[in-house]
Amino acid sequence: MIRTEFFTGPAIAAQIATLSAMRIAVFREWPYLYDGSMDSEQGFMQGFAETRGAGLAVAFDGDVAVGASTCLPLCEEDDHVTAPFRAAGLDIGAYCYFGESVLLARYRGQGVGLRFFALREAHARGMAGVKHATFCAVQRPLDHPLRPAAAVPLDGFWRKRGYLPTDLLCTMRWKQVDSADRVENTLRFWCKRL
Repeated sequence: MIRTEFFTGPAIAAQIATLSAMRIAVFREWPYLYDGSMDSEQGFMQGFAETRGAGLAVAFDGDVAVGASTCLPLCEEDDHVTAPFRAAGLDIGAYCYFGESVLLARYRGQGVGLRFFALREAHARGMAGVKHATFCAVQRPLDHPLRPAAAVPLDGFWRKRGYLPTDLLCTMRWKQVDSADRVENTLRFWCKRL
């Protein structure tokens, strides 16, 4: 039986190594193709753990973590994430940003993603002034050479949760499995009114 727990404040720090390892494993897959390292991941996740208002949902199979999902006030995110909202004249204080959501392949399709969204939305509703949840997803062409034949976009899953794609885009750079250098990627934001 898979159980899901939600962590805030200092309790997040105990999950950093686990979350870092899962991010490396899951984001290496389509569509992110991320070629990460434990050093960079743990530094990134340490910053997340120290962020005011951060929340972390973790799925466990027994005592083993098999998935995780993060959220934090959008106003606590880096400029490259907040810039599209600012440029559109939107109040970033009214948004909770849902960061990564990673789940080992054998646990997908069992309702864990639904629980991740429910837990993060509940956390967001408890934030003063927050009225919306948002996340961004990498954009890949249909003819990308590394796209698996059976790849199914998550758009339908997100729409069923009430999220809609927006015209807001950001770029992020990361080292990919198909490149020796960091590659600039475009990500589209999806939003939902809470």
